[in-house]
Amino acid sequence: MEIAFIGRSNVGKSTLINTLAGRKSLARVSAVPGKTATINFYGVEHIWLVDLPGYGYAKTSKSEQERLRRLITGYLAADRDLQLVVQLIDMRHAPSAEDVAMIDRLIDEEIPFIIVFTKADKLNKTEREKRMAAFAEEIPCFADIHAIPFSAKTFEGQDVLRELLSDIASEENEEDGTDDEA
Repeated sequence: MEIAFIGRSNVGKSTLINTLAGRKSLARVSAVPGKTATINFYGVEHIWLVDLPGYGYAKTSKSEQERLRRLITGYLAADRDLQLVVQLIDMRHAPSAEDVAMIDRLIDEEIPFIIVFTKADKLNKTEREKRMAAFAEEIPCFADIHAIPFSAKTFEGQDVLRELLSDIASEENEEDGTDDEA
């Protein structure tokens, strides 16, 4: 069973994976955008956490951007046991055109997904309320999408995400007849 993490470069995909796994260096984290150039799989209990390369990094060559686009497209199109895509968006900013295109694709292809708004600790209450209201206008079908504010610094959203992933794993185990305690 796979849970894939996708979003712009430097949005916090690897950091989120490390936080959920309870390990500081499972997924490589860098302050420099565009470091994840391959699809990385991390086994945690009965789940594969899949760290997809970031998109939208302007300092990457056009050929490398195209290679990464094909890599992500190929992953999403493959016959996999993909249970959920976690779309990450930096809470401080409007979603990029690439973010909106990915959300449209996930909706069109009926791939189950949620949105995690990263770096939530960087906004005060008023700024956060304004961004959430703006997201309702900027993100297609926002009212129907499960969205979770997250902060690696304060651990906001961590318990909600862990519970969601645990529920998905439990459902998958029930469907395939495996014992969750194995």
